[in-house]
This record gives sequence, C-alpha cells and structure tokens, in this order.
Amino acid sequence: MSRPRLIIADDHHLMVEALRTALSADYDVVAVAYDADEVLEKVASIDADCLLLDLSLPGQNGLELLPHVQRLAPELPVIVVTMHLDRAVADTAMQGGARGFVPKDSGLEELEEAIATVLAGGLHVSPRLPPNSNRTALRAAHAGLAQLTPRQHEIVRLIAEGRTSPEIAKWLGLSQRTIAFHRTNIREKLGIDSERGLLRFALLTRMSDDGEDGEA
Repeated sequence: MSRPRLIIADDHHLMVEALRTALSADYDVVAVAYDADEVLEKVASIDADCLLLDLSLPGQNGLELLPHVQRLAPELPVIVVTMHLDRAVADTAMQGGARGFVPKDSGLEELEEAIATVLAGGLHVSPRLPPNSNRTALRAAHAGLAQLTPRQHEIVRLIAEGRTSPEIAKWLGLSQRTIAFHRTNIREKLGIDSERGLLRFALLTRMSDDGEDGEA
C-alpha cells in the first residue's frame, strides 16, 4: 500500500525539518511551505492526503487560509498544528474546515493519531485543550463592542471572517491606510496590544453572535 502523502506548512524551517524527520517512518512528505502563498501553490499543484498547517504564517494566518485551501482542494483534510492552546481558536479552525487541531507541544503519538483519524474521515481535537471556558471572555468581548463605532464593528466582523486588510479595504471601498488606522484605534480602545489579540477578540465576538443566534 502507498504511504500517506503530507504537506507541511510552517514558517519555522527547523519545525518543518523536525516534523519531516519524525514522520518519515510512516509518511511521505511531498511538499513543504513556509508562507501563505506557498501553501496555496503547493495545495493547488501537488496531490497530497493531508495538510499540516501552522496558524502563524507570513502573508495570511492559517485561519485566513482555511477557506482558500477548501476552495482549491475540498477533499484535502487539514490538521492545524499550532502553539496556541486556545479553545476559541480551535473552535474557529474546526468551523473553518479543519479536520484536526493539535498543539505543537503534544507528542508525536498524538499527531500521528490525529493524522490517522482524519485520513479515516474523522475529526481530532486535542484532549489537551482546556474546556470551553470562554463564557466570561465572550461577555467581555460583547461589552467591548459597545466602545466601537459602526464602521469599526464592521471591520471586526470582517476580521473574524478571515479577511485581510487589503480585502477589507476593497470590501468597504476604503484605502488600506484607513483600515490600518481603524485597526490601531480598535486595539487602543479595547486595550489589545497585538494583531493576534485583535484576531482573538474578533473570533470571540463572532462566537458571541453565533450563540445569540442559536438561543433565539
């Protein structure tokens, strides 16, 4: 029987080589990618059985990439392999089409279990993730929205959908500089010190909206 073929996407070369070496006994690594453009190029041009996708990639993060990967290769299962041990991020990744979510500090045994599970058509979410304790964070995110203007609300919603700043600018008919200005103002109003923190806030607000829709 042919061995499963993997694409590994991570911006750290050492991580890529470590995964390639660790998995070489049972899998063929047919391609590697170090940024978002390379991920899409490899997915479109190389026949693979599974994509191991880091979330922190130059160009676009993994959450932003997931819908593009789905469009290019709808049958390709994706396992997110990330340093983020965060239930909100995991939930968003799985909602975005990922079939597995494995923290980087998990053992090789769990990663191989995840690969086997998704190749068999199942889902794998690491048992190491904390329980869904986002209720307080969701309330805080909802309260934080009250400080934002309608335009900033819309930008947060588009960030949660995985859109990049150029895409948001085109969607709203604004310049990229104006979007960057709004993103900075949003972070200042909310006391968020990084773009990664802004993404998490946006994801939490989307979860809050989804929860309200579900309760209606």
